[in-house]
Amino acid sequence: MKQFSFEKLNVWKKSRISSTLIYKITKTFPEEEKFGLTSQMKRSAISIVSNIAEGTGRTSGKDKARFTEIAFSSALGLLNQPILSYDLEFISELNGLDKSQLKT
Repeated sequence: MKQFSFEKLNVWKKSRISSTLIYKITKTFPEEEKFGLTSQMKRSAISIVSNIAEGTGRTSGKDKARFTEIAFSSALGLLNQPILSYDLEFISELNGLDKSQLKT
């Protein structure tokens, strides 16, 4: 089976794993978040992996850089969303810390 160039990239492989994890994690979110935070997290995760893949198909360096920039921006958004999920108590752990260990 042919392997595309993006499939060889570690960043794409890690983004693919992250996307799968986001889908699994958000299954536990409240139903009322289906079209809110859950949807946003899924879109961000898919944006990262998709823009990395799409960028590898571009011929100009400028186009490749633009898709990388979009993927990076989506990654920053996705970094923020689990923090909000933690604050809203949709998840109980963030980076190995539970809420009782967090001093505000």
